[in-house]
Amino acid sequence: MASVTRRASLRDPAIAGAVGLGAFTLLHFHDPHGSGSYGFCPFLELTGRPCPGCGGLRAINNLTRGDFVGAVSSNVMAVALVGVLAVAWVLWVVRRLRGRDGPMIVLSTRIGIVVLAAFVVFGVVRNLPFGSWLMP
Repeated sequence: MASVTRRASLRDPAIAGAVGLGAFTLLHFHDPHGSGSYGFCPFLELTGRPCPGCGGLRAINNLTRGDFVGAVSSNVMAVALVGVLAVAWVLWVVRRLRGRDGPMIVLSTRIGIVVLAAFVVFGVVRNLPFGSWLMP
C-alpha cells in the first residue's frame, strides 16, 4: 500500500519532469536560432525591441548543448528561471518522497510581485543603452 501511495504522490512531479524534458529535447533538436523557427514575438514585431522573454528559447537550446555562456548572452533571466525551476522540481520530488503533499512552487503575493518586477526591470534595462549587453 505504501508503494502505491508513494507512486501516486510522484505522479505530478513525474509528469512535470517529462514535460520539461520533452521541451528541452525539442529545443535541442529543433534549433530556434533561425528566424521564424518558432513564430515571432508580438512585442518585438510591434516595437522593434526585445521583451523580457526574447532569446529564451535560444538560451535553452544553448543550455542543452552545454553552451552556458551562449545561453546567458541570449537571455540571462531564462537561464536563471531554468535553474530555479530545476531546484524547485528536485525539492518537490524530495518532499513527495518524504510524504508531504503540495505544489512544486508556492509564491506569496509579495514574492510574486518581486519576481514580476524583476522581469519588468530586466525588460526595460535590456532596451536602454547601458543595458544593451543584455539584448539577445
